[in-house]
Amino acid sequence: MEKITWETLGYESFFQTQTIGKETPVGRITKAGKGFYTIQTPEKAFSGQLSGKYRFEAEVQGDYPCVGDWVLFQPQVGEDKAVIHQRLERRTLLTRHAAGNTYQEQVMAANIDDVWIVSSMDQDFNLRRIERYLMQVYESGAVPIIVLTKADLASDPDRQTAEVEQIAPGVSVYPVDTLQGVGFDSLIEKFTPGMTIALIGSSGVGKSSLINRLVGKTVQKTQEVRAEDHKGKHTTTHREMFLVPGGPLILDTPGMRELQLWGEADGVHSTFYDIEAYSSQCKFRDCSHGSEPGCTVQQAIKDGRLTEERLKNYWKMQREIERLDLKAKYGTHKANRILHRPNSKK
Repeated sequence: MEKITWETLGYESFFQTQTIGKETPVGRITKAGKGFYTIQTPEKAFSGQLSGKYRFEAEVQGDYPCVGDWVLFQPQVGEDKAVIHQRLERRTLLTRHAAGNTYQEQVMAANIDDVWIVSSMDQDFNLRRIERYLMQVYESGAVPIIVLTKADLASDPDRQTAEVEQIAPGVSVYPVDTLQGVGFDSLIEKFTPGMTIALIGSSGVGKSSLINRLVGKTVQKTQEVRAEDHKGKHTTTHREMFLVPGGPLILDTPGMRELQLWGEADGVHSTFYDIEAYSSQCKFRDCSHGSEPGCTVQQAIKDGRLTEERLKNYWKMQREIERLDLKAKYGTHKANRILHRPNSKK
């Protein structure tokens, strides 16, 4: 079994300075679900629950600990149980919009270095979905990496890889065949002890299989995708981190059928900075990128440097963030009334 140390847990100076003068132990949340947490230290793991004071003072869902968080806790005498009293400040935070029509953030993972956006290269291959995931990773403060699984089932892996590279300039893209282990060397050579990686993606794209191969044993259940539509089942129902031998901590997350955005306009700008660059060169400052003369965005589409689909997704994600801004400012009900007014610009 791989020896757990403060280094492999990722206990860096950012967190160490927050515990100066604190008398209670510190540990990292490696598993979370339904009010129970696994708190990992180099010596042992504790089953933790929040103190009553913590619960009372928590105002929103994001105040609660999540996988990847560092917490101060009090062990129970003679037991492997503990009470969590405080969460340390986070360095990065991966979130999404909670399901439903309410204005609420759902925290997915904290203190992540790299986020692997996992997408399969079979019939479920979807560039627009990858763009949505990219926006969320940019919002988190972590580094996005795109991993394309099921390369053995791809109709044209070179073309698909090139298409992903085009919509994600500057982002590393790795096609892999998990069953045969092809493409893993390039991923593993970037591993360093103490780093933390989170995997996000739709159900059935192979996140659990990726983790099993990297860890070297079956730590996550996997199921076959349905042959008729290539959709997978939610085999991962909670969030849990695993230690890769000689490398990082790696976190699996439940698959998502649909990713509702959460963030600000800056995340959209980072995801579509090629469109932003073209826009800055348009003849008219208020160019709508339609039929105006001197539109460099439309010229990029004609030249094959940009696709209509990417431009449409850019507009769509901008509108979603605008809706979020309205909900934050006015509340859900009033925002919905504004959005449904005749001739509303929103």
